[in-house]
Amino acid sequence: MSTHSTSNTPLAMAMTLAVCTLLGACAVGPDYVRPDTAAPLAYKENSGWTVAQPADTADRGKWWEVFGDARLNALVEQVEISNQTVKAAAAQYEQARALAESARAAYFPTIGLNAAATRSQAGSGLTTRTTTGASGASSSGSSSISNNVSLSLGASWEADIWGKVRRATEAQTSSAQASAAELAAARLSAQGQLAQSYFTLRQVDAQIQLYADTVAAYQKSLQLTKNRYVGGVSAQADVVAADTQLKTAQAQAINLGVRRAQLEHAIALLVGQPASTFSIAPAPLTTAPPPPVPEAGLPSQLLERRPDVAAAERQVAAANAQIGVAKAAYFPALSLTGSAGYQGSTLANLLSLPNRFWSIGPQLAATLFDGGARDAQSRQARAVYDQNVALYRQTVLTGLQEVEDNLAALRILEQQAAVQDAALQAARESVRLTINQYKAGVVSYLNVVTAQATAFGTERDSVSLLGSRYVASVQLIQALGGGWHATSLPGAAAVNAANDPKRP
Repeated sequence: MSTHSTSNTPLAMAMTLAVCTLLGACAVGPDYVRPDTAAPLAYKENSGWTVAQPADTADRGKWWEVFGDARLNALVEQVEISNQTVKAAAAQYEQARALAESARAAYFPTIGLNAAATRSQAGSGLTTRTTTGASGASSSGSSSISNNVSLSLGASWEADIWGKVRRATEAQTSSAQASAAELAAARLSAQGQLAQSYFTLRQVDAQIQLYADTVAAYQKSLQLTKNRYVGGVSAQADVVAADTQLKTAQAQAINLGVRRAQLEHAIALLVGQPASTFSIAPAPLTTAPPPPVPEAGLPSQLLERRPDVAAAERQVAAANAQIGVAKAAYFPALSLTGSAGYQGSTLANLLSLPNRFWSIGPQLAATLFDGGARDAQSRQARAVYDQNVALYRQTVLTGLQEVEDNLAALRILEQQAAVQDAALQAARESVRLTINQYKAGVVSYLNVVTAQATAFGTERDSVSLLGSRYVASVQLIQALGGGWHATSLPGAAAVNAANDPKRP
């Protein structure tokens, strides 16, 4: 306990605080600049292709509404509410926010209150011994009981001379921003998976409807061959062939039920509902128009529109700040501690001037030798930064690949659809002509089977092609980041300032 009362103590305190204020503005370690990426000027697969139905989703939060499907809208809205993966990502973001606030608290002093009361006895031991007469009586030392009551207020504060707290705060803030972007990425992923599963389900519904129509047509063909067989016009082999064709189609139609059930269960999981109680009414995709195609924009915009790219970039910023934290360990730490209160033997007169005490003073501490620990920590921080830079650039390249993949898919599928429509019309006409020829006895039933099988395969390919175009459209929207933008990040203004190439 110190009870300094010299007149120069306030002056020393003022000088210490002034020095801390002047030096607190500096921070060791590199200032963050976003790493360069190999983003081209334009998408290769987008050149020379005029989108038939453009749908710009760059400024739309609810990107799924471009498909104009009320049932899909209702399902996707449940992702934000009930999807457990999204909820887990949201909880992780809250953890990151708490860590950022904890790091920011190091800017402020720590203040504590202490109250204590003790009662103690200390034995004095054998101190004197006297002998009187023949009796040899002796006397020994005595022990005393003392009381001690104290009430004190203490404070401590470490000056951020080298920017250790600043860099640690930067690191945790960037990590929180990365977690926010990861939450957006998890949400977009779940929404995209749901939309893809939904349109695939509708494609299966269209195939089931196609099989139902085909089975009905095959039943008519079977009845036709039976009638002709009874009339002696056709052979029994024609009846067997028609019956085989019918049974095969019926078996394939039943098998589609497995695929539909699995897709329905997958959607139930995405909306956070038990598969046992969830169902979606059939809605064939055949009546839907071609899917909308979003404007791809420029590759450089992808850095701001994809949440996974933003998350990777914020992790780079966090790793960069950790380099400063590691470097600050090389420099001495200056802290200021103080306490004041009352201490006495009784509670009754504790709060009196004679019982008052106080102490205050700075402390400078530095590590002189640590066996290379700080150097190892600095090298580790630099290696983590390099790792995150590589992961960030890889994420950008992956995003560019996904956009190019789906642009190519939509462009090629659109070309295929035009040819497929012509093939479908020709196949339908071939079935009509062949059946008329069979009725007239010009061709055998084998020609009818061949024409019907060709037409059915063409119909099935057309349905699958439409479903693939819808899935590719969803995937392209996902690859472009949906309706997300980097300005949605908490503290987006600070992020943009850090990434500004004109920043000194």
